[in-house]
Amino acid sequence: MLRVQQYLAVQLQQADDRVVTTGNTEVVRAKTRTLAVLGMNDSIEDILITLGEQHHLIRPLTSSGGSLFLYLALDRFRGNLALARHSLKRIEATQEI
Repeated sequence: MLRVQQYLAVQLQQADDRVVTTGNTEVVRAKTRTLAVLGMNDSIEDILITLGEQHHLIRPLTSSGGSLFLYLALDRFRGNLALARHSLKRIEATQEI
């Protein structure tokens, strides 16, 4: 029974991951299209979504032309938003695409 529960937990997590990935991809695409329509010659550094209990950070990787991004969900009350943003920037600098 434990193996079935573990399998179900893994399947549920994978489904959640697909939903999160798909949703965040749409957010990045929508913002990118908006910048293009407005004629803004700029790029997205990061996107912050603030929920009641969480901050969600999306950081497009500049080396990928914005087609890949880092994503972090942070506890709003225990996490440090400034440190999280700095950490994502540092992680991005180590990625080779």
